[in-house]
Amino acid sequence: MTGPRTQGLTQPDLVARWHTIGLRAGMSVIVHSSLSRIGRVEGAAATVIASLRTVLGPTGTLVAPTFTWQVTDPAPSRVGIPDVEVMRRRAAVPTYHPDLPSTGMGAVAESLRCLPGSMRSAHPQASVAAIGARAADIVRRQTLGFAVGPTSPFGRLHDLGGHILLLGVGHDRNTFLHYAETLTPNPRLRIRRFPREFDGERVWVETLDVGNDNGRHFPTVGREFEERAGIEEVMIGDAPCRLIPAQPLVDFATRRLTELLHADHSHDSLDKLRRA
Repeated sequence: MTGPRTQGLTQPDLVARWHTIGLRAGMSVIVHSSLSRIGRVEGAAATVIASLRTVLGPTGTLVAPTFTWQVTDPAPSRVGIPDVEVMRRRAAVPTYHPDLPSTGMGAVAESLRCLPGSMRSAHPQASVAAIGARAADIVRRQTLGFAVGPTSPFGRLHDLGGHILLLGVGHDRNTFLHYAETLTPNPRLRIRRFPREFDGERVWVETLDVGNDNGRHFPTVGREFEERAGIEEVMIGDAPCRLIPAQPLVDFATRRLTELLHADHSHDSLDKLRRA
């Protein structure tokens, strides 16, 4: 484990480390990142992105989640006719547009979104930004329901044999595990609710998607996959970093989550019987 750096990482430093971890020209890579975990980087997020694009080259594609949690119902438990206060709070929620800043996804994701030539998918809450050879293909389609499922940029990245770069974050931030859960027989579900403009009218839309894991299974599934696949952690500055192939991860995670969710369901059913 390295101590705090007194000198910032440069773009050539990062390029050398990306080669060490296995990044190559022509890959399609989605990065989940925490810039603060790396330590000092000369040029901050812009340097991280420039170094990644240098390694991926003109035939590669760099992707990042640019989720917009500000586009959500501030009173999700309120159903039926809202009172004046709920109406006021809902009216203050922005409607999604491609230039709306991402929230909570980190400086690298937001910096990628702002790059000239970057493209962004159109989901009000779960968009991704991409730049490079496959960017238009990856962001082209994203259904409102199951926004991280097969008919999404994550599904397209999976089909293209893409990779996941976890930079200073764990599998609790790995959206591909949500993708895998959409493929299980009985996924945990939640409602997404957001405003949309239709023919000049603002309306609220409800759709289904997989639910939050909240650290219950994803860290375990991710760790088990890394052990079986021989994924090696590389330190980038002070941040642990792993490069993970999406297709093998999804194959493993779909099977493993099916087992774990079935066990949860069986346990919950037994608890209900005991309380009956």
